[in-house]
Amino acid sequence: MNDHAPQPRQPALTAPKGAQRRGRTFLNPDGSIPGQPFQALWRMMREGKGQPWPERVANPPFPPPAPPPPGHAAVTFIGHASFLIRFHGGPTLLTDPIWSERCSPFRFAGPKRVRPPGLDFDALPPIDTVLLSHNHYDHCDIPTLKRLHRRFRPRILTGLGNASLLAKHGMKEVAELDWWQEAPLPQGGTARFLPARHFSARGLHDRAQSLWGGFAIAGPQGGRLCFTGDSAWGEHFWEIGARCGPFDLALIPIGAYEPRWFMQVVHVNPEEAVRAFLDLRARQALAMHFGTFKLTQEGIDAPETALRAAREAAGLAEERFRVPGCGETVLVPLGA
Repeated sequence: MNDHAPQPRQPALTAPKGAQRRGRTFLNPDGSIPGQPFQALWRMMREGKGQPWPERVANPPFPPPAPPPPGHAAVTFIGHASFLIRFHGGPTLLTDPIWSERCSPFRFAGPKRVRPPGLDFDALPPIDTVLLSHNHYDHCDIPTLKRLHRRFRPRILTGLGNASLLAKHGMKEVAELDWWQEAPLPQGGTARFLPARHFSARGLHDRAQSLWGGFAIAGPQGGRLCFTGDSAWGEHFWEIGARCGPFDLALIPIGAYEPRWFMQVVHVNPEEAVRAFLDLRARQALAMHFGTFKLTQEGIDAPETALRAAREAAGLAEERFRVPGCGETVLVPLGA
């Protein structure tokens, strides 16, 4: 498929809708109940851990991230869904920051980091705002957020229902957003919370009671970035592209997708990630959510291999949607 080929006609946009609830449970953008039932989780656990991963993988050496020149953003891949995003003259943002060794409620158990963070915590520049997509442990890491709060006191933008968790740990500079709501960023620009097909939970009794999503980021001097957060495939990608695009850069997950019968309702696979890229109307994309924590059954290299095949099938050049190195900084021309 050629990425310049005419796209199918889509329905006209109506007024954007915030998230809907059934009782205390938030629903997906298509109205479906989020996630899988608990009996499906037990079945997946009985299937086993899948392909083994190495104990540790070293990151390639990359130069320290430098401030971007005028007309650019500098985007540094920290690992998993964590990115350092810097606009010329500010603001400086972090997405879903996690520097902990495990993404788990426990320090002694749970998925353990295979790759170290691509940037040492002490090397971070001053952080103005944290963009927090949802409350899963691999995205909402309280130890890291507390370290950021002690050092920089950044404002946190997140979905409805997450402020109470953060306030328990001393973080009160929090703005909760519904889907399509917008918040200003320091030094100018905005961040708009975006719909996603996923779910939320910190334990057994709070499933889907806080909102999940992504962010459309508008720079203070122009340019647009998209951080999708976690999401399964859905028509919301087209709606995001139509309402908020085109984007100079999209940050799109490619990992944690097997077994497909279970994960298809919460995570895209690489083929669907390419479809999302096209629907988002992004000029360029960087992959995320792979190769740091073993969360599902595929091998550590499987997402990158599958992305290459999906990209070739869609007729996309590698530079349009590529896998960044952990610690790599990409300069993004804005509004080009």
